[in-house]
Amino acid sequence: MRQTTRELRRFMSSDGQTLDRLVYRLAAVDARDGRAVAATSDVDPNYVTGNQLYVQPDPRLRACFGTEHPVRMTRQEVAVARSHIEAWKLVANGSEQYVLILEDDVWLRPDAAEAINRGWETARRRSWTSAGPHLMYLSYFDAGAVKRCEHDDAVFRPTRGLWHLSGYVLSRDGALRLLRALPVVGPVDMWMNYRFEELDAYALSRPAILQRRDRVSDNCYSILPYLARAGVVDADAVGPPTRLDAGPIFAWSAQRPDEGLAMALSILGFRVRVFDGDEVAIGADELLGVCRTFDAIVDAPLSTEALSTAVALGGKFVLDADATLRFDAGRLPADRTTALQPAHLSDAPWLPLCNLLRILPPPAAYPVGVPRSWRLFRDDRPRVDFGGSPSELAPTMDDSPWALLPSDGWPSQPATSAAGGDCGRQILSAPMTVPSDALGLSVETFPGNRSPFVPAAVTFGDVGTCLVLSASAASGNEYQSGAFASKGEFLHGRFEVELMAARGGGVVTGFFLHRGSPRQEIDIELLGGDPRTMLVNVYFNAGDAGTVADFGYRGSPIRIDLGFDCTEQFHHYVIEWTPQRIAWAVDGLIVHSRASWDPTPIPHLPMRVHGNVWAPRSETFAGRLDESSLPSTATFRNLQISEWAPSHVSRGWAARLA
Repeated sequence: MRQTTRELRRFMSSDGQTLDRLVYRLAAVDARDGRAVAATSDVDPNYVTGNQLYVQPDPRLRACFGTEHPVRMTRQEVAVARSHIEAWKLVANGSEQYVLILEDDVWLRPDAAEAINRGWETARRRSWTSAGPHLMYLSYFDAGAVKRCEHDDAVFRPTRGLWHLSGYVLSRDGALRLLRALPVVGPVDMWMNYRFEELDAYALSRPAILQRRDRVSDNCYSILPYLARAGVVDADAVGPPTRLDAGPIFAWSAQRPDEGLAMALSILGFRVRVFDGDEVAIGADELLGVCRTFDAIVDAPLSTEALSTAVALGGKFVLDADATLRFDAGRLPADRTTALQPAHLSDAPWLPLCNLLRILPPPAAYPVGVPRSWRLFRDDRPRVDFGGSPSELAPTMDDSPWALLPSDGWPSQPATSAAGGDCGRQILSAPMTVPSDALGLSVETFPGNRSPFVPAAVTFGDVGTCLVLSASAASGNEYQSGAFASKGEFLHGRFEVELMAARGGGVVTGFFLHRGSPRQEIDIELLGGDPRTMLVNVYFNAGDAGTVADFGYRGSPIRIDLGFDCTEQFHHYVIEWTPQRIAWAVDGLIVHSRASWDPTPIPHLPMRVHGNVWAPRSETFAGRLDESSLPSTATFRNLQISEWAPSHVSRGWAARLA
């Protein structure tokens, strides 16, 4: 506010007052307040990609998602819309004929006064109302396809194509018209484009008010993931997740068939370890070792001494509804203990849990969790024996994006043992010599990829499905490539393919499992510039299906020495995925395996099977792109998927997910 006031003090009104003397401060709606950003008659948070395309047409977004793909506004976008609506209500009910509405991160160009005066007088002369225009943009961002009518060097009449609402003049009649058009559907600056036809609206030919570059916006844009997946933007500048400093947390559940409490703590950002609850009581020293790695500990069988230590550590204590305890709950400090309400009462458990931890409830529904038999948050890492007693091992957590530097020292692992998982019947078999009803061609990309995927880069023949990375003829993209994905999702099993990788520096061939909301992934990456190497990795985000979480726990990539050149001929690659273990096999030998917390939990939700060839933006990851090797082709054939031999519990879980 001080910065904005100081900026306004530089300019004067026609009667000699500095503009800061005319300011009324309107408190913005806080996106952290769940009640304030709930859907109301003023705002409908649901819109479609066609609304984005109306303002900013882009053939890549249209080709990837069409016009009817649903998008939901973020809490921040809802708060921004509600804030502007509150300003419109003040204008409509006020005594001033015109009001300048400014967001709090603006500055005025040195020639702003002259530009605004000239533009305002021109707009008043052209206005089709007797009083003057309803709306005039003094600040905006040109979407690149602005439709300008009645244009001169002072103003133009927009029909569409303006982003941002940092600074605009609104009349009392204009405010009433906007309020009658409610609800705002989608981001408010997008929705305003639909109002230009019903308002006498103008914009300065050149914005006179700009947004400050020295202020980092904490807004979160709902359309960005779709623009990134369509290759319109490259949103790869994502920092590591922040570990919440609210622990240690000690929680006891009712040990129901599905573990929701542990999942809820993980959604909140805590590193969660779950005990079965029937182990031998652990002592104080062992508890301290556990707390060095984990933030939240569920169903720990604490000895009397360990319970006293937990209290002395300043821990917070959570008792699930009907929690199973081995001790008197009266021993827990009342001011650091909460009891949760039954989960079937909507999101009832979030409120007492988040109040205790002094954090805001997440937008996700309180989770159902997964079957206890899956041991999702158990610490099943291998132990090392030091002096005859097991020792807690701090996991080699990876707090950086997938494109790690080779200098970070990826560990290597050779082939070890024969493959063979606990799998049942085969549920998909595709020779991949012709198009398959079970597989679709991808038309989206992902952050960090220089070569968006197009169907034209995929061909079929006797040798298999060929994915070709080449220079692009498409507008806006330097390169293009091919990718496929299964149309169905699969929960646990054996996923195998015969593959000859693409050759060339800066080229990567991928065979992997992936899902979004929440993001989970199990990877095989083959480097065309280092063709004797395979990288494997796991990504895990907590939550039931539909939880929006994209950057939670990420495992450390492991470098596998294949012992052959993966670009010269076909080899057989396998991912075996069960609730307790992931194993990677090549030509019948297991080359790497991971258990829970080694170093991530095991993904627990259905995923699609993918294959692609791509060019990373990071040269340190895959090397500089060798254009002399283009076009570069990877060939896939004989994709087979077998289900994991499930128990009756997992069958019920799979049916519920479906």
